[in-house]
Amino acid sequence: MAEETIFSKIIRKEIPADILYQDDLVTAFRDINPRAPSHVLIIPNKLIPTVNEVQEADELALGRMFTVAKKIAEQEGIAEDGYRLLVNCNSHGGQEVYHIHMHLVGGRPLGPLLMS
Repeated sequence: MAEETIFSKIIRKEIPADILYQDDLVTAFRDINPRAPSHVLIIPNKLIPTVNEVQEADELALGRMFTVAKKIAEQEGIAEDGYRLLVNCNSHGGQEVYHIHMHLVGGRPLGPLLMS
């Protein structure tokens, strides 16, 4: 089994976070180091370290991440202007916490996809 992460503790509400959404499959909360006016992390409640460990059984939770992203973008008032959804994988992809997570970022023009 993969090592527990800080996200596991947020899911169980053992450490504080600004949780915007939680159900039996996913949890969404504000990033503590936001890169834009709206920066929310959406994570499966099941610990999946990276995209490389995703299984078919995870499809429902991963799909839910997208429907929750849509709902939060609407709540944040950024759906119409647009936003970015980003999932990093491993060190070269910029992943810092090894619990798969989707960044929902918006509220201003975001510029090019890849930064140096």
